[in-house]
Amino acid sequence: MALFSREREEPNVLAGKIPQHIAVIMDGNGRWAKQRLMPRVFGHKKGVDSLREVISTCKELGVQCLTVFAFSSENWRRPEEEVTFLMGLFLQVLQTEIERMYRNNIQLKIIGNRSHFSAELLQMIENAEAKTAGNDGLVLTIAADYGGHWDVLQATHRLLADYPERACEFGEEDLKPYLAMAYAPDPDLFIRTGGEQRISNFLLWQLAYTELYFTDLPWPDFGREPLLDAIAWYQGRERRFGRISEQLDVSK
Repeated sequence: MALFSREREEPNVLAGKIPQHIAVIMDGNGRWAKQRLMPRVFGHKKGVDSLREVISTCKELGVQCLTVFAFSSENWRRPEEEVTFLMGLFLQVLQTEIERMYRNNIQLKIIGNRSHFSAELLQMIENAEAKTAGNDGLVLTIAADYGGHWDVLQATHRLLADYPERACEFGEEDLKPYLAMAYAPDPDLFIRTGGEQRISNFLLWQLAYTELYFTDLPWPDFGREPLLDAIAWYQGRERRFGRISEQLDVSK
């Protein structure tokens, strides 16, 4: 298979085995800043640069979907000053980046509970999604005020509202269209930066058979080469989905 390569030496990834959907917990922004004797918010600002580079690399490699965890349902417990900054940063990024996304054929989607967002932020989200709705390139999903528990519960409530008579009868395939990411395939590769090794209530339903990759690098230090490292690791995995190795070898 052909290899992606650049002038400087970097991890090789097989062109035919690029994950269709990559999900990322962008962790370690605050710790990155504290290690540099700066307020935590500087780490979040630097993390936006890392996100730009990861988006660009995913687009170059032909990744279909990139989903990033920007703000969890539990993050409201953080200091009020930091939460306020994060909401402002979210609004600023939408304002400054949406034209770039539109020009680069990126479709933007926001998933999560929007009931706590300001009217200004809600309007900006709606404008951004509408502007990029016709793009058919990389689908970038930002999970904001999102939690896996919330996702399954809201899907269940909506399904029951539509089909109350089937309350004890519906199965997995009935619920899937109501999940927040029903428009995308389940993630192939999950990446968490910052050294923690847990899923933290992110895409609990969708990550059932996802390959989980953890790195000590804080998100502000994550970019093209660390992403290629993660993809190269993923390409060395054998994905069996409950089968045995021999069943995957179609040549036998």
